Amino acid sequence: MPDCKAPGADDDKLGFVHENLEGWIPTLAGEAEVREALEKAFDYRGDLTITLKTGDKIEGYIFDRRSESLALSECIIRVIPKNRREKIKIAYSEIAALAFTGKDTAAGKSFAAWVKKYSEKKAVGEKNIGIESESLDDE
Repeated sequence: MPDCKAPGADDDKLGFVHENLEGWIPTLAGEAEVREALEKAFDYRGDLTITLKTGDKIEGYIFDRRSESLALSECIIRVIPKNRREKIKIAYSEIAALAFTGKDTAAGKSFAAWVKKYSEKKAVGEKNIGIESESLDDE
C-alpha cells in the first residue's frame, strides 16, 4: 500500500490528507483491487503507465471514468496519452498493470500548504501576499 503523508494540524482542520501515490505499482489481483487502484488513479494528478493485456503500454493522464457497472468489461477510463491530444477509452477488463509513473502535480499543493506558506510570509512582515500558481514544469 502507498505511504500517506502524515497529517499536519492544518490538514486535520481541513479534513484532508494527501496520499502519496507517486511511484506506486498496485497489485491488480482481483476485481476489488482493479476498482480501488483505478479510483486512486482517477484522483491522481499525474501521468500513469497502463499496461494492457495485449502487452501494449499507454502513458497518460486519466481524466474520466465510468465505474458504476458490475461488469469490469463495461467500466471504462478515458485517457489523454502523453504527448498527444487524442482521448482514448480503455475498459477496466483490458488492464493488466498500472503504475503511477508521472510527477504528482498536486502533491504538497493543498489549501493547507498554501495557508502555511501564507502565514510564514505574513509572520516575517511580507506585504502584498497573493495567490500565485506555481509552474508545473519545475522539478
